[in-house]
Amino acid sequence: MTTLREGLAEALADRYRVEGEIGRGGMATVYLAHDLRPELQRRVAIKVLHPELSSALTEERFLLEIKVAANLVHPHILPLHDSGNREHFLYYVMPYVEGGTLRTRLNREGQLPIEEAVRIACDVAAALEFAHAAGVVHRDIKPDNILFSGDKAIVADFGIARAVRAASAEPLTDPQAQIGTPAYMSPEQVSGENVDGRSDIYSLGCVVYEMLTGSVPFDGFTAQAILARVLADPVPSIRTVRPTVPASLERVVLKALAKSPADRFATAREFAEALRTHAEPFWDDLSKESIAVLPFDNMSSDPETDYFSDGLTEEIINVLGHVSGLHVAARTSSFAFRGKGVDLRDVGAKLKVATVVRGSVQRAGHHLRVTVDLSNVADGFLLWSERYDREVRDATDVFAIQDDIAKSVAARLQLTFGGVERSLLNTPPTNNLDAYNLYLKGRYYWAQRGVGLEKALECFGHALQLDPNYASAHAGLADCCVLLAEYGVVPPTAILPKARAAIQRALELAPDLAEAHCVSGELALVFDWDWARGARDLYRAIELSPGYITARFRLALYLSLVAGQFTEAVAHARRAIELDPLAPLPNMQLGVVLMGAGRYDEAITAAQRAIELGPAMLVPYLTLGVLYNHVGRTKEAIECLNTAARASGRHPTTLTALATCYRSLGETAKVQAIYEELSARAKGEYIQKSTLAVAAAAAGLGDEAFRLLDQACDDRDSILIYAKRHPGFSLLQADPRITHILRRMAFPD
Repeated sequence: MTTLREGLAEALADRYRVEGEIGRGGMATVYLAHDLRPELQRRVAIKVLHPELSSALTEERFLLEIKVAANLVHPHILPLHDSGNREHFLYYVMPYVEGGTLRTRLNREGQLPIEEAVRIACDVAAALEFAHAAGVVHRDIKPDNILFSGDKAIVADFGIARAVRAASAEPLTDPQAQIGTPAYMSPEQVSGENVDGRSDIYSLGCVVYEMLTGSVPFDGFTAQAILARVLADPVPSIRTVRPTVPASLERVVLKALAKSPADRFATAREFAEALRTHAEPFWDDLSKESIAVLPFDNMSSDPETDYFSDGLTEEIINVLGHVSGLHVAARTSSFAFRGKGVDLRDVGAKLKVATVVRGSVQRAGHHLRVTVDLSNVADGFLLWSERYDREVRDATDVFAIQDDIAKSVAARLQLTFGGVERSLLNTPPTNNLDAYNLYLKGRYYWAQRGVGLEKALECFGHALQLDPNYASAHAGLADCCVLLAEYGVVPPTAILPKARAAIQRALELAPDLAEAHCVSGELALVFDWDWARGARDLYRAIELSPGYITARFRLALYLSLVAGQFTEAVAHARRAIELDPLAPLPNMQLGVVLMGAGRYDEAITAAQRAIELGPAMLVPYLTLGVLYNHVGRTKEAIECLNTAARASGRHPTTLTALATCYRSLGETAKVQAIYEELSARAKGEYIQKSTLAVAAAAAGLGDEAFRLLDQACDDRDSILIYAKRHPGFSLLQADPRITHILRRMAFPD
């Protein structure tokens, strides 16, 4: 007699090689299989509905409804690759995720660490928030449907319960064929009422309860017994089983498990934020010597002076960063709380700090008023408050305020201030107030990247006209020049001489300026291919300023993409994220570092996290698209890259990545169209030759591609640093002629 597996293998033999059963649930059996299409060659999970359930469904309606799931593209939602009906096997296909399920982990460990349970729940909540906004309710949230890819939780089976319900010819009365799992079903789901997203919040509450206690809220010997308890019984106390769970966190979970939907959280986002806020266990482990400086409020009537309040905040962050023994949250993460009604516990939970500095700035003519307070995160207690009223005639007065604030904070935290106070007061960066204001404007625009770089360049230039000996402004000007060349805005030969002169002058004026060493290292690596000097400068920048994020991830990229020192590269990239946990760029850079190391699943997770943190940024979508294509998820890659192309006005790098994807699918006409578009544009605008080379390789023009790469070497094209290990160059890496290019760049073996 033919088994279910054998029958399925025969039915799908032209498309998939079924390898074995890997799971079984109330609605379906799951098989590991191999996608046989030459362009994909990937492992997948095939879920086949149980025959007794399939026979009760209208096939066409089921397949129509399940397509809804295919439109849910989110980092925490497992995508749907395929679905169909073959010889009465109603099935759907998803990626195979090697990290296992939450059910497997709970079976192995019982209770999870509180912080880990909250992190998993927040990942699931992010998926639910996205799906609910699209009108999709999961209806079957449970540990078996929560998978792990690296550290990230991914929700499977979105839209399946909806499809089963919609396609049912008549109500499903068998408890084993219920849509949902009894122990995780909401009261309204049990009663057969219409449900909305709050039903999923209840189910997620059950999952959180189980992660914390090791058991579900309601259990019983039969499905009917469990459902009766869901409707009638109060939720047992979490703290009775696990007293270490904070009382406030227990209240959050119990609210999610309220019998009435109206008494629960209105959205999954609200539930996640409450979980984060009240996950307290790390407070006791936090050193009091950890701090975040939130953006100071601009109390002046002119909003154009935002740059000054932002700059003052950033300078205080920089000063405190040099205090021995003090962990200071980086700028990007701290500035994520701009303009919000700040909950100190939320700040502490997200930035892992025990104390927070807040303040305001008011300017009127030469008069400057700065108010500052220092608060304890755990209980909100005000540790110190001060107001500074000064007549500001030159920049030294502003630096004195920064110094006073930093010394007061350090004293309250009982830290040693070391030599920072003397260096600030004895050698201020400039005593020209107008030059200082222009420098702050420059850094304000520089942090915005994009068109802000050209504005920043102008500001630094004007600052140097007022004070030619302003070392930090020289470093800022060099930073802008290097980034403009690196991003392909202007040819390197047109702007790098200006950068070199600025770096040299900055180091003459301030030999221990970390920013100058960092940009010097970047220029040496990306454009000069002087690997030894570049690495030396970046190590020196980190030595001078251990919390300097930019130096960390620039060094990590070199170690991964060029030197092949992957362990150290990943360590620096992860340290950058620890220093700046809410910034998208370090997460994206970690993805590139992991990509260079060939750790593609982890790289995908990092890129997805970058998109969560910075959905408007271009580069994370580009990185994720390249990764998806490299691992055979080409349709998802195209979605990411189309998003990047639209957002960037069809930036050349997004188009070349798309061309590579279309080549993977054999869509040669689309590849040719992209190549012709870029070739035409290159006649009237600057397009990096390495970008054109990748497009030419995708179009099958190998000779032209390597001719362009030789020109890219002549141009000192910034993208060439990715040539050896980045998957975006995979077509060129497969050609022996790449050895010639790597030799021209003096790439280490």
